[in-house]
Amino acid sequence: MLRSALLYLSGQQQIFRFVRNNKLAKSFANRFVAGETLESALVAVSRLNARRITASLDLLGESVHNEAEARAAGQAYVNMLDRIYERKLDANVSVKLTAMGLDISEDLCVAIMHKILQRAREYRTFVRLDMESSEYTERTLDLFEQRLYPAYRENVGIVLQSYLYRTFADVERANLIKARVRICKGAYKEPETVAYPDKKDVDANYIRSMHALMLHGNYPGIATHDQAIIKDAKRFAKENQIPPSTFEFQMLYGVRRDLQDQLVREGYRMRVYVPFGTQWYPYLMRRLAERPANVAFLTGNVFKEMVGKRRHR
Repeated sequence: MLRSALLYLSGQQQIFRFVRNNKLAKSFANRFVAGETLESALVAVSRLNARRITASLDLLGESVHNEAEARAAGQAYVNMLDRIYERKLDANVSVKLTAMGLDISEDLCVAIMHKILQRAREYRTFVRLDMESSEYTERTLDLFEQRLYPAYRENVGIVLQSYLYRTFADVERANLIKARVRICKGAYKEPETVAYPDKKDVDANYIRSMHALMLHGNYPGIATHDQAIIKDAKRFAKENQIPPSTFEFQMLYGVRRDLQDQLVREGYRMRVYVPFGTQWYPYLMRRLAERPANVAFLTGNVFKEMVGKRRHR
């Protein structure tokens, strides 16, 4: 029930307008979001690189409302790639197609993505197409496979979510065409008609998909903080003589830094997803929904702030 409530709140823009100027909410958001500007995000990437961790930058924001907004978002990503290259940072970028105008026009979205991918090719770097809610899954995969991947095979990849029933079939298709995949569990509220309602089934589908990607995929990204799944990935790699150089673990900014560093020390590749931007509220709500401990952290700090104010009256 709590998860459902938080996912519902993630879409309430009137609440975002209220919390964006709330000092405590912004302080908590900074745990998961690398600030509101590209400069703050680049500083975060530099610190990650110093820990031998690569990054994937994401300008937060989903569906835009007109062509001008879509083109501005696309240009922001081109600028992002320029700045990463100029600073010689070890980072790529993650893009949501709705932010590039998918809901306005597929042709517009493709045109904007071609500009981003062309710049990525010039810099010999990579662009990940983030997966959104299930209503976009088919459209995203079709656009990727038919209109982007043929021209930019080395520069573009996708995300698949293990809570969807369809995902293992999508993994097999991606392996067949040698597309790069990030496998994650999924963070949107989905109906039981398309997604597993029980965590054990989501986890089982994740492990099954992960094994297929590690055996037959093209440099998969194993995106999880679940230590049981990470342990299984390491076991599976060892038993099947899969070199650590052929896959990478991925985690979210601000989550399990200790585990990130441990995996690096053990010789595994680690990439951290670094979101930034003014539209951090929906992202923050989804992070709260994923881990009840995050809610306890926030409410605990609210209580401390209230007590502190009373003491200073």
